[in-house]
Amino acid sequence: MPLARIQQSFSRQGLMTTLGARLEKVELGFVEIALVPTPAVSQQHGFVHAGAVAAVADSAAGYAALTVMPEGTGVLTAEFKINLLAPAAGERIVARGRVVKAGRTLTLSQADVFAVKGGEEKLIAHLTATLMNIVGRDGVVD
Repeated sequence: MPLARIQQSFSRQGLMTTLGARLEKVELGFVEIALVPTPAVSQQHGFVHAGAVAAVADSAAGYAALTVMPEGTGVLTAEFKINLLAPAAGERIVARGRVVKAGRTLTLSQADVFAVKGGEEKLIAHLTATLMNIVGRDGVVD
């Protein structure tokens, strides 16, 4: 699992750049993505918008899946469900994606999202995703 593959793919995601999200950790079957909240990603009450939380959770789960997929394949999310457990308020928002079961075509991943404030982490969201291995499709190789 070359780290460079994940980093290069992540750097091509315009949304992650727009959100200010950073790839912080990559291991086989595990990826961590963090963002520092700014007014640009807030909702009307000042919390990080659920769309931004879902986006970093989806990316963490998807890249965790990609770490176990063969070279020359791409990954696309087929579906996800997210439970928003608490407002996304903190100094940082951290999404930790991990592979639950890797298959030949589909991979099940989960991501837990935490708000970090004063060094303390609070679970704010849980995402479950089904990711698809993509092979031989123009423009979808990571």
